[in-house]
Amino acid sequence: MKRSDPSPSNDRGAAWEVGGPVRIAAVATASPPNEWTQDDVCDVLAQHFDFYRSRAVRRMFTNSGVETRRFCFGRGDFDPNATVDAFHALFRRAAPELAGEAARKALELAGVAPEEIGLVVAATCTGYLCPGLSAYLTRSLGLADSVQRADLVGMGCAGALPALQRGFDYVSSARQRKALVVAVEVCSACWFVDDTLETVVGNAICADGAASVVLEPAQGQVPARACASESSEQRGPRPSILGFESAIETEWMAAVGLENRAGRHRIVLSKELRTAAGPAVARVVGRLLERYALRKDDIAHWVFHAGGAAVLDNIDEHMGFCEEDLRASRAVFRRFGNMSSPTALFVLDEIQTQRRPAPGDLGVALALGPGLATEAALLRW
Repeated sequence: MKRSDPSPSNDRGAAWEVGGPVRIAAVATASPPNEWTQDDVCDVLAQHFDFYRSRAVRRMFTNSGVETRRFCFGRGDFDPNATVDAFHALFRRAAPELAGEAARKALELAGVAPEEIGLVVAATCTGYLCPGLSAYLTRSLGLADSVQRADLVGMGCAGALPALQRGFDYVSSARQRKALVVAVEVCSACWFVDDTLETVVGNAICADGAASVVLEPAQGQVPARACASESSEQRGPRPSILGFESAIETEWMAAVGLENRAGRHRIVLSKELRTAAGPAVARVVGRLLERYALRKDDIAHWVFHAGGAAVLDNIDEHMGFCEEDLRASRAVFRRFGNMSSPTALFVLDEIQTQRRPAPGDLGVALALGPGLATEAALLRW
């Protein structure tokens, strides 16, 4: 049974009752044109590093659950030994380009003019710009010079959900104003190679990409608009965001993230994360469902960040999902790898275009990030 009108059971969910739910008017994604297979990446790394010539490393790449990934460089341009300045230049060029592409698609799909945007939120963790990405987007998209801006840096794979929270808060309080949320990562600007297994895992699954959503007030009946991915376009109801749930478990702060070594970003990815993910997700999802007096069976669509095959397996084990529940997450991971913050929105796009949710369907969006932070949102189509 799907309950079409959940309401919060305490004050933590009261924000949307005051201003009405916030609708995702459109979601759009953008990927670099350079597609690499796992063998392609491993072959190039093996040319530079003896450690990547071993059969064990090759098996980690081929058994990762990823088949293809997209990077902001071509085969002739790839240099994992590039200078720190070269990696920063790659991020400075590619991040605004990818973010702008995804944002323009979202605005077009939503039928929203740039000057209608009152807030732009940009999330990233793979590079640093000052002025931030929000300023680059303001210029490239032609947003109003009075637009409010927010840059979320360092929230890792969970970044899209806090970005949606900031947009949700703005639209809920501003009434009739719209927000643009963008998550973009250039993981190829963060190549770090050593002889540890955690960097092998990072190099075997991380990729580049961007995603964007337009948020608007959901009051009244608005005709459904297209919600499309790069290659397909489907019509159907657009989801509204009803509320959020967050938790940070600081005892796991050292388990996942990025550290700086001689100016380079090095991934931190403890093997303990595989077993910590499931309990963290179960705890936050349980809180969210309890607040809205819902059961797990009431949720028709699970929009989970595809952080890795082992992480998804651990979540599956603790949540007791059926195969269909994580199909979209696994499909995105297989085709695009882990793009960090945009990945959850890629999964939302996959569900919107491939599963065609019905009016009244409920969904839970969720992502895990450094902290260890678990971020969730309740959706209703």
